Amino acid sequence: MSFRSVFVACFLVAGAGLAQNAPKLSFEVASVKQSPPMDVQKLVAAAQAGGRMPTGPRVNPARAEYHYMSLTALIAMAYKIDAAQIAGPDWLSTVQWDIVAKMPEGASVEDAPAMLRTLLEERFKLSVHRQTKDQPVLALVLGKGALKMQETEAAKPVDTGAPFKPGEVEIDEADGPTRSYTDKKTGETYADRGVNGKYRISMDQATMVMHMDASQLTMAGFADLLSQFARVGNSGARSVVDMTGLKGSYNLKFDFSLSELMAAIRARAEAAGGGESASAVPTASDPGSAASIFNTVAALGLKLEPRKAPVEQLIIDHVEKTPTEN
Repeated sequence: MSFRSVFVACFLVAGAGLAQNAPKLSFEVASVKQSPPMDVQKLVAAAQAGGRMPTGPRVNPARAEYHYMSLTALIAMAYKIDAAQIAGPDWLSTVQWDIVAKMPEGASVEDAPAMLRTLLEERFKLSVHRQTKDQPVLALVLGKGALKMQETEAAKPVDTGAPFKPGEVEIDEADGPTRSYTDKKTGETYADRGVNGKYRISMDQATMVMHMDASQLTMAGFADLLSQFARVGNSGARSVVDMTGLKGSYNLKFDFSLSELMAAIRARAEAAGGGESASAVPTASDPGSAASIFNTVAALGLKLEPRKAPVEQLIIDHVEKTPTEN
């Protein structure tokens, strides 16, 4: 063996050893407490005043704060995975926690998920493994007709330095902050999801049809929105997966009927002996003419097909209900 081969081999072995011994990223110090009962009036007042919401994550190079977040939400953020992909005990979502941590000097916001992961492993004794297997999904694919969407330039991240509009709130999400507000006069909701696009939502209360006017929306972002619509009232609904092959950003408009959703919620409430809670769910004035999620997608020149696709799951092997003391 040549000297160069020996040198390269030694270098690779040494590099592997260094990688194995690399310390985990962690917060300098952290406080973990169960969230106090939420003051709804204060929360509503905060939303009306605008600015950063007192719930959810808030991370900067100096501090990382997570308020009123369940272990499910914290795990999803730490492992950068959708909460629907986490398989664990039901109680993970029943208790909310407040975490306030100091970031080590020189750390970046991008380091926070890894640090949160270390905290969950140390304080809640969390251990997990990832598993990918075929799961039933709804594939978002191209339809036979022409696309009824206008391709446009990609969206930019939210300008966090811009002043807040009256009642506008900002929350952190996996891909960056989102700003949204509801117009008190019209009832319309506006949201800027940064790189995931913008949209305006209005509701026709008589027909229970929601109208969405979206701009700079990626197909992956559209699939995520459709998944959220499908899960309302049905936590076991299939996820929508983008399989269009479209890489651009688009302006699009669509109507989404809530009549079928309301009917499903009523049926679930009645099956569970909901009584008054079931009758309190409104019904559409003309449910027979309401468009389903499939028709909504078809109107854009796209299609939803039931398929099986490899879906990654995060399996919870062990987690403690009570964290170690601060």
